[in-house]
Amino acid sequence: MAKKQQEFVTQITPREENFSQWYTDVVLKTEMVDYGPVKGTMVIRPYGYGVWELIQKEMDARFKATGHENAYFPLLIPKSFLEREAEHVEGFAPEVAWVTRGGTEELAEPLVVRPTSETIICEMYAKWLQSWRDLPMMMNQWCNVVRWEKATRPFLRTSEFLWQEGHTLHATAEEAQEETLKMLEVYREFAENVLAIPVFCGQKSEREKFAGAAATYSIEAMMQDGRALQAGTSHNLGQHFAKVFDIKFLDKDGSHKYAWQTSWGTSTRMIGAIVMVHGDERGLVLPPKVAPIQVVILPIAAHKEGVLDKAYELKARLEAAGIRVKVDDREGQSAGWKFNEWEMRGVPMRMEVGPRDIENGQVVVVRRDTLEKEFLPMEGLEAAIEERLQLVHDGLYQKALKLRESKTVDATTYDELKAGVEKGFVHAMWCGDEACEEEIKAETGATTRNMPFEQKPFSDVCVHCGKPAKYEIYFAKSY
Repeated sequence: MAKKQQEFVTQITPREENFSQWYTDVVLKTEMVDYGPVKGTMVIRPYGYGVWELIQKEMDARFKATGHENAYFPLLIPKSFLEREAEHVEGFAPEVAWVTRGGTEELAEPLVVRPTSETIICEMYAKWLQSWRDLPMMMNQWCNVVRWEKATRPFLRTSEFLWQEGHTLHATAEEAQEETLKMLEVYREFAENVLAIPVFCGQKSEREKFAGAAATYSIEAMMQDGRALQAGTSHNLGQHFAKVFDIKFLDKDGSHKYAWQTSWGTSTRMIGAIVMVHGDERGLVLPPKVAPIQVVILPIAAHKEGVLDKAYELKARLEAAGIRVKVDDREGQSAGWKFNEWEMRGVPMRMEVGPRDIENGQVVVVRRDTLEKEFLPMEGLEAAIEERLQLVHDGLYQKALKLRESKTVDATTYDELKAGVEKGFVHAMWCGDEACEEEIKAETGATTRNMPFEQKPFSDVCVHCGKPAKYEIYFAKSY
């Protein structure tokens, strides 16, 4: 048994040996994803898609609670739409996929395969918006997008991926800014309270903002190797696109005005974040709220009378309480092999029930995050499991927070910054000069992540160039 267990675990490369390969091993061996036949694409398998469905469910409820409605816009966008906003087209041109033929005929105008939907949504908003009574317009779209990436990795960066993109119109600049920050807070709350991932919230630099936006805000998460992952962004688009696409409305005072606009989005890269923030040497560790299976029940000595019946009885009880449960009653696999497989798949809690447990009116439960074993009475089991699933979530969050704190340093000198970005995040003061920012990236491979909303200067000079500091900001290497 011990030999089998050792062989099973060695299928996953140790994190310390090669974190990148560990990640790839985990997402492939747990059957979350596989490589698509076109370079840079992925096939999201049922287990991985199950996580995405739960992410969608949780986020969609939050979007609707804040007044947004779902819609769907076309995948194909006329080239002329993308070219109307110069900064936007420049930002996306290297990643755009084109359709130039329809059947056997050359198209009169090439079509862009959706890299993002601002332009086509703006075209429709200009058609639909008439008066101040139509505002605000608040829509969200769940869809796929295509960006012709050169370096790809499943979930983190692929040529085609799934996401949501919110797009809203407002009568005033103040309303647009309020919306932008409100949706960033939705993302923060979701990341921390659902995914158990602590994040830094703040504004991106001018260099790092979304192409065509007046301002971009982000949530930034730290992976176990110290690298950053931008987990969600919210953009105040100002009136840039409104003026290009002539999105006007008749205001209360009888004058025509341009609308103020926002957009915001997250994607399947959040699944990659879950893997890299919470996973361990045994494989996945899934936060309970997005785990397709929250509890797996393993009948011990299933051939003995009453064991399977009890396992399915417990399953029915837990499901009635809203818990996602699976009974693994497969024949031909040892209990130890099943323990390993479900640990590798990251199921938050394992439950064992055998003849002696039935006799004693109890079950054995094992938490995935700590691997601690506990005996629980069958009476009142539903509440006990719900409580422990919350404990798993809390434990995962605190562990991730502790790691982030241990890998985040304050830097007042450039040498401290260079040393810090090799391990994790660097908290520093910056002059705000884009040339300085570019030099830091060229020399260290680190980029600015975001500037905290509450600026608390701890040095008067820029960490790199020594000029007067304007912003408190985080630097990190990123995915």
